[in-house]
Amino acid sequence: MEKMGSAYIHGDAYSLGAFIAYLVLVSLIGVFSSRFSSAGIREFFVGGRKMNRFVVALSAVVSGRSAWLLLGVTGMAYKIGPSAVWAVIGYIVVELFLFLFYGRRLRHFSEQFDCITLPDFFADRFEDRSGILRLTLALIMVVFMVSYVSAQFVGGGKAFAASFGIETDYGILLTAGIVLLYTILGGFLAVSLTDMLQAILMILVLVLLPALAILHKGGLSVVLAQLQALDPKFVDPFALSVGAAIGFLGIGLGSPGNPHIIVRYMSIKEAEQLRYSAVVGTIWNVVMAWGAIFIGLVGRTYFTRPEMLPNHDTENLFPVLAQLHLHPILFGVAIAAVFAAIMSTADSQLLVAASSLVRDIYEKFIKKGQRLNKKQLVIYSRLTIFLLVIAALGLGYLARDLVFWLVLFAWAGLGASLGPTSILALFWKRTTRAGVMAGLLTGTLTTIIWYNIPALKSMIYELVPAFVLSALATVIVSLLTRPPAQVDDYFKSMRVANTARKHKDTQD
Repeated sequence: MEKMGSAYIHGDAYSLGAFIAYLVLVSLIGVFSSRFSSAGIREFFVGGRKMNRFVVALSAVVSGRSAWLLLGVTGMAYKIGPSAVWAVIGYIVVELFLFLFYGRRLRHFSEQFDCITLPDFFADRFEDRSGILRLTLALIMVVFMVSYVSAQFVGGGKAFAASFGIETDYGILLTAGIVLLYTILGGFLAVSLTDMLQAILMILVLVLLPALAILHKGGLSVVLAQLQALDPKFVDPFALSVGAAIGFLGIGLGSPGNPHIIVRYMSIKEAEQLRYSAVVGTIWNVVMAWGAIFIGLVGRTYFTRPEMLPNHDTENLFPVLAQLHLHPILFGVAIAAVFAAIMSTADSQLLVAASSLVRDIYEKFIKKGQRLNKKQLVIYSRLTIFLLVIAALGLGYLARDLVFWLVLFAWAGLGASLGPTSILALFWKRTTRAGVMAGLLTGTLTTIIWYNIPALKSMIYELVPAFVLSALATVIVSLLTRPPAQVDDYFKSMRVANTARKHKDTQD
């Protein structure tokens, strides 16, 4: 680094070569997956429900993390110390529950009733013959997902600029082009396989970088002593208020409402394999989270004041520390890990948005009841992904501030509206369509209102009250309205599946 804290020395030829090798590899995965994904819309959007349990485990955890883990959590740990751990405990615990209970039940239902998307599940579960519930869900998901994807593209452009000296606008185009290539060719299979590769890259860097940085400082005891000398809060995991801790834990409530995570559970070959995925995914989540936190902690000993970081931005800590401690080739891998985090989220969100438009709006709403050609639907899906990328790019260029404002609600808004309603729909027989609509509306509005009232926002993260109120609205309205006529068939199918599982376990 030429001037530590003022500018990067951009990656050299070795770094660029390692990064290009990564890009070539993800592109080849798209080409390799294209034939399988062209067979039909089920193959394109959920991998034909034949996905390997290890692939599902890694794909599920990294698709929900984005660059927030590598840049956001490291910056948070740098600022507040080990109490940042509360921001990761929530989603780790919630996603373990999703693997073990929620995902298995959703997988059984999605196979029995041929559900490809989350709106498919809601429409079948609540006999949505008018299509209003399906349409509402699809439109909400498309708006949030396009905003989310746009933010990932902008983040990729900034990473290109910081690492290799490429203009940010060109970096945005390159990021979009790479994601478009393998997603449009390989569909869900390519997205899941690249997610697996990206998860391996992320965990490699998140383990190697803090280990080297601590070693170069003289060991963990030296680092802890320096942190204690700087400020006791940097070694105290409880140095935060109860409200802040609850708010951090509440981040995990977003996971059951974000469809780009949920669709992974629908894609696995057998529902019972999610128990294996739960173990692998949870281990991966824990190791990546601790790696990010240790990067933030050891980074504070190298850069004792935020003013020492480029642009005084704590989210620049990861690439600066990587450049300081890693060989140029490994630095290229570290930058690839940032892009892995970005792309593992962007590609998943593109597929969710495309499936909402093609499956839920075109096939099930506009062309309802008509028999459509499977391969033609795949062509429409690929065209839709292309158009969504154009829309995301347009939003990124024309309204960057708006993009990030909307992304603040994408995790919280979807989590607060779809999270409690989908959990109740899966586990509570008395849930009704009117209750779900009330929960969707309450969760979304509470998120927006809470975020925009400073006195409320300072109390607790908006996702927590929005999630609770959405659940209450769903329960109260459901109790006042009549459940679907065929609801017993749904829960009977769950009982049959559970009986078959227990029988199989006994035989094994």
